[in-house]
Amino acid sequence: MAGIEEVLARAREVQRRAYAPYSDFRVGAILETQDGVLHSGCNVENASLGLTLCAERGALAAAIAAGDRAFRRLVLVTDGKEAVPPCGACREVLAEFCPDLHIVASAGESRREWTLEELLPRPFQLKKSKGMTP
Repeated sequence: MAGIEEVLARAREVQRRAYAPYSDFRVGAILETQDGVLHSGCNVENASLGLTLCAERGALAAAIAAGDRAFRRLVLVTDGKEAVPPCGACREVLAEFCPDLHIVASAGESRREWTLEELLPRPFQLKKSKGMTP
């Protein structure tokens, strides 16, 4: 497992690539697999704000595209003074794959940690039928 300072540095690097002309709130995310593979994402805003892609879901999409589905840690870096957790939509999407995910968020000198279960104690769930794969 990579050290937290190394992963935070990678998150800051991808944060610089974020496209945030509307909010000016850039986010970088690193999603770490159980095997230690790091997948990155940054927020990509759109004039139609509902179409904005969060960094967390971007990192998850990159991980799924690479064939990974088991995760242990999400590291977020944001603009602002206080570290913030993922939004509700990102929490729900992450819970589909890893309800006990460890989350580390950093902004400036602020750093906070949670489990996804703490942030989303009762995620939306459908009973999976035959043929459905997580």
